[in-house]
Amino acid sequence: MEETLEFARKAHAGKPQLPLALRLIRNTGVQKRHLVQPIEKTLDHPGFEERNRIYETESKKRCPDVIDEALANARLTARDIDAIIYVSCTGFLMPSLTAWLINHMGFRYDTRQLPIAQLGCAAGGAAINRAHDFCLAHPGSNVLIVSCELCSLCYQPDADDVGSLLSDGLFGDAVAAAVVRGRETGGVPGVRLERNASYVIPNTEEWISYAVRDTGFHFQLDRRVPGTMEPLAPVLRDLAADHGWDAGDLDYYVVHAGGPRILDDLATYLGVDRSVFRHSWATLTEYGNIASAVVLDALRRLFDEGSAAAGHKGLLAGFGPGITAEMAVGTWV
Repeated sequence: MEETLEFARKAHAGKPQLPLALRLIRNTGVQKRHLVQPIEKTLDHPGFEERNRIYETESKKRCPDVIDEALANARLTARDIDAIIYVSCTGFLMPSLTAWLINHMGFRYDTRQLPIAQLGCAAGGAAINRAHDFCLAHPGSNVLIVSCELCSLCYQPDADDVGSLLSDGLFGDAVAAAVVRGRETGGVPGVRLERNASYVIPNTEEWISYAVRDTGFHFQLDRRVPGTMEPLAPVLRDLAADHGWDAGDLDYYVVHAGGPRILDDLATYLGVDRSVFRHSWATLTEYGNIASAVVLDALRRLFDEGSAAAGHKGLLAGFGPGITAEMAVGTWV
């Protein structure tokens, strides 16, 4: 944060938005972020073409090790994977990185490919849900989820609207992977996915968006976005209730950390203590908002903490453009 504040002072020196920029950065709750390039290069804009080239290079360099770790955790090999879901909203490749992964990491040539590019921060939850759906439709299958979010490649040095100023201090870069297995494997803990749902808040499609210009993707954020937990909390309650559960009385919660107010409001409207979102808070504090990778990192922290026991009931949720919520409930095994 200290480096971000210092660079903000230089970038907005003498401009009327400087006090607002500094206040927004301080209020994000982000203490540390990781960037795919040194911050000096991040603040430079070499053009959309060069930035996308960096995205391609870095995604191919950084995804394989993370995928290998996820496969090892699931006690599977690349040959055991039946579908790859790749989510990213910070760069564009065609064909998707899924084709490169199949050709370079030993996946079968009949592996299904599902790239998701336009759900933003909700895509982590969407990937889990689509993997769940695939395993229900194809019993015994295994699905690999890969999230590659290099948010810093969307930084726009000349943008000084509130949404841009906020995102400059909020978003970080990350790569994450997870496996959804079609069969439980003895000795490997995890979440047994049992029910999922999607929801779009009516008439909010312009609240989170990209403006695509010559200089690339320009993040646009409406000031009403932080208030979206009030209409979404009842949807989460309904999902849990349909499963016979109380969303305010679960054993674990893995939710997207869009910012401090999102987490505080969700705690209020679900009637839970804010500490139940401790894994999401930790992700926000240590990595920033890492878009679709947030739910996967928060889930990793739940694994690492070792607090979940067999039979514990939990909720996973990602929120993003649309305004879209992707939600799931499941039991720890």
